Amino acid sequence: MRHHESPDIGDWYKDQEYNSIFEVVASDEDGDYVEIQYFAGEIEEYDLDTWYELDLKRIPPPEDWSGPFELSREDLGYSDETIHPEDWSGPLADIELDELTSFKF
Repeated sequence: MRHHESPDIGDWYKDQEYNSIFEVVASDEDGDYVEIQYFAGEIEEYDLDTWYELDLKRIPPPEDWSGPFELSREDLGYSDETIHPEDWSGPLADIELDELTSFKF
């Protein structure tokens, strides 16, 4: 059974024929093509004629979308620890304050 849903960025679908799931990630302004990203990470592009010929079922997003990318909370930038500016280090951290004040232009 073919579908008649227009592709919306961010929607997830299951291809009934190949049993694969993917998210719509882009389309052009004129609606001539649809770009999808499979759960495993591959990206593919379809023209609209092909899109409407696919046997798709709209599904909710997977619970753990980061699974195939093997990302941890740290990789995503999440941390349970609070970072304070006084804990930051950089090139200026090695310079003594009296060296900065004695410098003349």
